[in-house]
Amino acid sequence: MSSKDWIEKDYYAALGVQKSASSDEIKKAYRKLARESHPDHNPGDPKAEERFKTVSEAYAVLGDEAKRREYDEMRSLFGSGAFRRGARGAGQPGGVPFDVSDLFGGGGAGGAGGADTRFGGGGFTDLFSSIFSGGGGAGGPARPRGPARGRDVETEVALDFDDAVRGVTVPLTLRAPGVCDTCHGDGAKPGTRPKACPVCHGAGVTTRNQGSFSFSEPCRTCQGVGTVVEEKCPECQGTGGVTKTRTLNVRFPAGVADGQRIRLAGRGEPGERGGPAGDLFVQVKVRPDELFGRTGDDLTLTVPITFAEAVLGTDLRVPTLDGAVTLRVPPGTPSGRVLRARGKGVVRRDGRAGDLLVTLDVVVPAVVSDEARATLESFAEQTPPAAREHLDARVRRVG
Repeated sequence: MSSKDWIEKDYYAALGVQKSASSDEIKKAYRKLARESHPDHNPGDPKAEERFKTVSEAYAVLGDEAKRREYDEMRSLFGSGAFRRGARGAGQPGGVPFDVSDLFGGGGAGGAGGADTRFGGGGFTDLFSSIFSGGGGAGGPARPRGPARGRDVETEVALDFDDAVRGVTVPLTLRAPGVCDTCHGDGAKPGTRPKACPVCHGAGVTTRNQGSFSFSEPCRTCQGVGTVVEEKCPECQGTGGVTKTRTLNVRFPAGVADGQRIRLAGRGEPGERGGPAGDLFVQVKVRPDELFGRTGDDLTLTVPITFAEAVLGTDLRVPTLDGAVTLRVPPGTPSGRVLRARGKGVVRRDGRAGDLLVTLDVVVPAVVSDEARATLESFAEQTPPAAREHLDARVRRVG
């Protein structure tokens, strides 16, 4: 993206968030819009593809705290008109008229065409260092753009409950920019090579004077790269990159949890001008299991038992992820009691495992036979009533 974009484009509006939005709110808005407009979900829809590019460009700035801070500062300064006058102000003796369009428009020595220019790699601070010192940052000489790290890529994968607990390798298919296989990223037609820029002579930057100011900026002919492609690669049209479909075998470790974010270093978009690739972030969604739940490294299971089993006690056979285990239900067990099967939960990274927590649910039958009713009535006659004296006392007071 160009520095002019930072002034003219409202990235907050592109993501549908307020300027005061938190990082989490920005990330949530980006994920939602990216999923809705992703080309894979909207094949053959150029408007959706353009929306996807717009939200991706916006998140590339607002999702990075440093870039977001520079973006806010630049829009605040240029939006207020702070740089539409000379250093001593228009109307004052010696004032130098100055307009922001001078930074981006055509004309001036060393400028060719009206293409937007990018920052020289140092961001907002270096831009103003260049304006007022005539150099490329901190008063030093202007420098061409160096290698740039590729963008990070985010995707989402859904795993079955068992696979998430045990660990699994999943083939992940991604459609994202990649290095052109025909020109190997240099943008030139096979058999040819990029040549030094005839305007900046390979420096990547040009210098021009505006009144009493001297400006160093990325060369508009080569966009700060220092080279130009005369015969473009027929595959990528000189860009050096194409949209590719690639498949990665991603290993998810045992115990991966729902909502966990896995980082794969260097598996994102390729860098520019020999820069390193970005990272791939995989958001994990775990499908619920029909029997088991999960709390941290512990598995949870609810098992119904009869009234008789709760009163008399029983040996209960319950399933685990890899078999079954027998638990002893002691006599007089109340509904809601939790039994623990140690080591039958999720295996931790250090080899230790969580537990299986079994919650007992005493089932009361809605209908019983005459014989069962008679037996229960006999049981009730021989069983002392539940202690409710404290309740009876309150009833008498309020009655």
